Amino acid sequence: MKKIAIVYHSAHGHTEHIARCIRESIQKIDNIEVSLLNAVELYDQPEQLVEFDGIIWGSPTYLGGVSGSFKNFMDSTGKIWRMQQFKGKLAAAFTVSSLPAGDKQSTLLSLFVFSMQHGMIWLGNPILPEQHNGVPYEEAANRLGSWSGLMAQTEHNSSAESFAMGDIKTAQIFGQNFAQTLQQFNI
Repeated sequence: MKKIAIVYHSAHGHTEHIARCIRESIQKIDNIEVSLLNAVELYDQPEQLVEFDGIIWGSPTYLGGVSGSFKNFMDSTGKIWRMQQFKGKLAAAFTVSSLPAGDKQSTLLSLFVFSMQHGMIWLGNPILPEQHNGVPYEEAANRLGSWSGLMAQTEHNSSAESFAMGDIKTAQIFGQNFAQTLQQFNI
């Protein structure tokens, strides 16, 4: 049985909603156990993550980077980094912002560098943008065209579940791809 952690921070519920969509898709894969973990609750015990084979990081994009709360969590992993306890584990990331671009790429790159510093194996987003095949933009998987990780967008001050159908579809495919890829590794 492979174990996946989805570690996220969500101030308004949007990032948590995408995390839940990813988790739901992973739960459909045999021989995978998935846990949803709030980064704030891991500040004092980030070593809980050492038991997982793969970790998906999730943060909203605030001012071009991860949220302050997620950054505090990242900084709390110093001891894990010194001992390289995440080395060889599969990693991926997702982010949410209220604008279509919103500098989400900067957030994903920050999470990529964080994972590389920990010696993790990065898995990007292999989903082809479906709008190029005639799927309406709002319904298209990977409509925002991100390869480094999952990007989702929702309107400012909208409800936590208010996402384009394409972003929900992307989250589901992203989670399934992560789980299926993890199964191929002898981690």
